[in-house]
Amino acid sequence: MISLKELKKGLLTSLWFVFLTFPIMVIKVDPFERTITWRWHNAVYMAIGTFCIFFIMKFYMQRKEMKKDTQKDSNDSILQKTLLDTRKRNIFIGTVLAVALLFPQFVSSYQTNVMTTALMYVVLGLGLNIVVGLAGLLDLGFVAFYAVGAYSYALLNLHFGLGFWTVLPIGGLMAAFFGIMLGFPVLRLRGDYLAIVTLGFGEIIRLILENWGTFSQGPSGISNIPRPSLFGLDLSLGQAINYTYYLMIVFVIITIFVVNRLQDSRLGRAWIALREDEIACQAMGIDKRKTKLVAFSLGAFWAGAVGVIFAAKTTFINPASFTFLESAIILSIVVLGGMGSIIGVIFGALILILMPEYLRALSEYRMLAFGAILVCMMIFRPQGLISNIRRTYKFDKTNLKTTPK
Repeated sequence: MISLKELKKGLLTSLWFVFLTFPIMVIKVDPFERTITWRWHNAVYMAIGTFCIFFIMKFYMQRKEMKKDTQKDSNDSILQKTLLDTRKRNIFIGTVLAVALLFPQFVSSYQTNVMTTALMYVVLGLGLNIVVGLAGLLDLGFVAFYAVGAYSYALLNLHFGLGFWTVLPIGGLMAAFFGIMLGFPVLRLRGDYLAIVTLGFGEIIRLILENWGTFSQGPSGISNIPRPSLFGLDLSLGQAINYTYYLMIVFVIITIFVVNRLQDSRLGRAWIALREDEIACQAMGIDKRKTKLVAFSLGAFWAGAVGVIFAAKTTFINPASFTFLESAIILSIVVLGGMGSIIGVIFGALILILMPEYLRALSEYRMLAFGAILVCMMIFRPQGLISNIRRTYKFDKTNLKTTPK
């Protein structure tokens, strides 16, 4: 039964959303005809839709509270069964890999190019997942390492003529070096203070690239960057797009393998301990300084490598490609997918990058719809799309052996 108090709250919520979306949904300005069209019917639709969604959410939250605390989420149980069952896991991986390999054969070059961008953000999300998801270090300047890798390829190719495959490890190592340089001053910082310093570091890198014209060509950027080569063969534009796509498939597989092995290693467990309680981690004998520096450098390495691929894919870069918004998108991928979860980060990257592209049918409302979907995700799944599965250890009394007296 709906109470009068909840009814008033629903009405106020719907009116508030109408007020927020009023400039977008109601007012339409034609600059050529210099006329204003008032679309009041959109305000009515928004009020009714928000009112209905409010009570649907209320109903969902009440049902969720009625459940027992020990009852597990059905999505998590299905995920655990799929991941723990070797046969199902292999079938799932094989199906996804087959679809990924055949994808360029059934879609246009434009769709392949969009998917390549999504795969690049998958690797960036997995790199930031090491820093934020595993080590618990809030990094808002991750795009700086991305820029270091991209400019490493552009400048080394411009001045020394080095090719893509030569610069790929160099760009990753350069970004890792900058990650260590960032890690040293922030060893004693945590939380909001760490976020502010990393944000400042990202802006410093961008401003240097934008204002140091003799070094980085300034705001005009660097053009005519060579695409990835294939044994010296000349590839057409379509072939180069498909080749970059398959290159990213291989790169994503390698990244998933390495990050998964790191997560299960002693270093990965040290990162998780550092995330949970830094003081207790240090009391257990873990070198906090070394653990943080390794997290920053490894996360930056993947960002630098992807930066090299980005420069080769677009053949043009400038400082405007590495703004704070890029760091925010990568961080949103980690948070939306599930901090510390590899599969969650993959799904988060695909959703956050592909959804705005495929919502273009909504025209001027696509970003509004995109934001509404993210808000609903934060309400219904605050732990992320696919939360990380915590390992549990049970004491098995049946395997105990008694020695005769």
